[in-house]
Amino acid sequence: MPPPADIVKVAIEWPGANAQLIEMDQKRPLSSIIREVCDGWSLSGSEQFALRYADGPQLYITEQSRGEIKNGTILRLAISPARAARQLLERIQSHVIDARLEALKELAKLSADPTFAAEFINMEGIGTLARLVESGTHFGEMLAFTLTAFLELMDHGIVSWDLISLSFIKQIASYVNQPMVDVSILQRSLAILESMVLNSHSLYHRVAQEITVGQLIGHLSNQEIQTYAIALINALFLKAPEDRRQEMASSLAQKHLRSIILNHVIRGNRPIKAEMAHQLYVLQVLTFNLLEERMMTKMDPNDQAQRDIIFELRRIAFDGENDPTGTEKRKAMYTKDYKMLGFTNHVNPAMDFTQTPPGMLALDNMLYLAKVHQDTYIRIVLENSSREDKHECPFGRCAIELTRMLCEILQVGELPNEGCNDYHPMFFTHDRAWEEFFCVCIQLLNKTWKEMRATAEDFNKVMQVVREQITRALAMKPASLDQLKNKLRGLSYSEILRLRQSERMSQDDFQSPPIIELRERIQPEILELIKQQRLNRLCEGSCFRKLGNRRRQEKFWFCRLSLNHKVLHYGDLEESPQGEVPFELLSDKIPVSDIKSVVTGKDCPHMKEKSALKQNKEVLELAFSVLYDPDETLNFVAPNKYEYCIWTDGLCALLGREMGSDLTRSDLDTLISMEMKLRLLDLENITIPDAPPPVPKEPSSYNFTYNYS
Repeated sequence: MPPPADIVKVAIEWPGANAQLIEMDQKRPLSSIIREVCDGWSLSGSEQFALRYADGPQLYITEQSRGEIKNGTILRLAISPARAARQLLERIQSHVIDARLEALKELAKLSADPTFAAEFINMEGIGTLARLVESGTHFGEMLAFTLTAFLELMDHGIVSWDLISLSFIKQIASYVNQPMVDVSILQRSLAILESMVLNSHSLYHRVAQEITVGQLIGHLSNQEIQTYAIALINALFLKAPEDRRQEMASSLAQKHLRSIILNHVIRGNRPIKAEMAHQLYVLQVLTFNLLEERMMTKMDPNDQAQRDIIFELRRIAFDGENDPTGTEKRKAMYTKDYKMLGFTNHVNPAMDFTQTPPGMLALDNMLYLAKVHQDTYIRIVLENSSREDKHECPFGRCAIELTRMLCEILQVGELPNEGCNDYHPMFFTHDRAWEEFFCVCIQLLNKTWKEMRATAEDFNKVMQVVREQITRALAMKPASLDQLKNKLRGLSYSEILRLRQSERMSQDDFQSPPIIELRERIQPEILELIKQQRLNRLCEGSCFRKLGNRRRQEKFWFCRLSLNHKVLHYGDLEESPQGEVPFELLSDKIPVSDIKSVVTGKDCPHMKEKSALKQNKEVLELAFSVLYDPDETLNFVAPNKYEYCIWTDGLCALLGREMGSDLTRSDLDTLISMEMKLRLLDLENITIPDAPPPVPKEPSSYNFTYNYS
């Protein structure tokens, strides 16, 4: 007979004594259980003790967190958080250097525990650490441990960053500005400054006064510091007042930030990890967001300076030096020329730029093309203005709509998503990457228009094809603008039609009754194959990242299904694993028989808990939770859409429920179509074969790879 749901069997350790094996009644007060354990070892003063996990982060167990204890967990009797905080507070002020170093080392580890942190902070521990830093007497390991403890304690959000003194900020900034500082100290100093900027408006101004962009860029050549330096640059960029961002962007350009990142980070000799990819993505978003002001600025038809830009476009295209002298003749010629330039309003083309987005940004793009790529601009305009078969491509209208489309694709004006790593290397290869991107895409649009033999009535259809061409090319992550051109060259209109047809065949296939019957016969076999592949992937396991307040200090955990499909094993890891993690290293487990359901997105407990914070769409779409007896949850945030589909489908298959992800539908349609083509290949008449097709012995050999970006 299974034990009651409120009873968990655990082992409790104490140095120098045999472990106690007890059945912990979760209804009993924790203090009563600790007293009983202390009595077992004849320890007095049970109120001075507490229970901690023996493995992993070794967190203290409280009345609020005790529900997470599982059967078979190993616990450790330890001194209480209050007692530990008091002792460490005394030891870190010791005059004996070795004793102080050991105390700070232990404090750095314990500070990640929220229970201990609350006790230490209540004893004015953060003020003590701040004074140790301000004194300037700590160096090397001692200083590194001090800064680590300080950052961990502040990360709990118990104390406001606004309470930090100016002298502390100056001291931390001095470590960043000094030429020869230990890497571990530099990392923590940069991390502290980043947290100050992100968490306090007033501290942003103080940090900005102490740290220059040039000093941060100087750290990008050090691979151990790169991520921290770019994170601080991003934080300063993000929190800068709007009138300062353009100035800061100019300063970054003058310091050659883009080329330094390209050469030392993107093209460096180390693979780019998830946190660096995120910081590059954030920098990309913040850079493109500088375009928002122009994107949302309407053209003033009465502003002569703005009208002069349109005159310049006309002059470059049609050599305006030969304008007629008469006012009426000049007006008639301008109207004709503006029509050939492809503007919607031939009389006053300024009106074409009054809609936002894209506003004046479209005109900026057109002027850049006309001046920097003049031959391309003239060719596009003249070859279309000379056509009389109604197939001319209206340059002005296309450029305006294309600018709007590119703003949507690159999400200009939107804040960065917390869990997104979707940066594009090619945007770091040119100082005017946005404008060059536009120039490549407007040539694509003109080429696609001709391939489609489009007329004005086909405008929206052409723009849909161009959007598909651009998004497909971006998904391939071209490393340079030249590579982008090559990718787009391969995505001609005929290729887009072929891809659409192929995908439509996967979705629709033939609709004749024999084909429908054949699909119904094949589908259970293919579903079983997909189910086995999903379960095999769960048996291999996956690594998940823990989302915390500081992304750069990544913490990971791993989960995998037992080979007999009866138990989910999981546990914390120090770093992202290279390959499979043995079951022995995963200390926690959940019997599959205890799992009640799987929920996703906003229904997940860990998404509801953070409802007060701004949850970005990216994280919400990757979140899922396993609900199991009695009222416990195991919360996940998948690293990407593919892993999300694999795990949610696999868990549904494990529970005997329908697999309903987009990936399963895609796999199902693709494999059914393949199998149908094989079966029908040699048949003159459509018949349903009696024998099912051979199923591979190892379904895991089917590797379905899709690019979910």
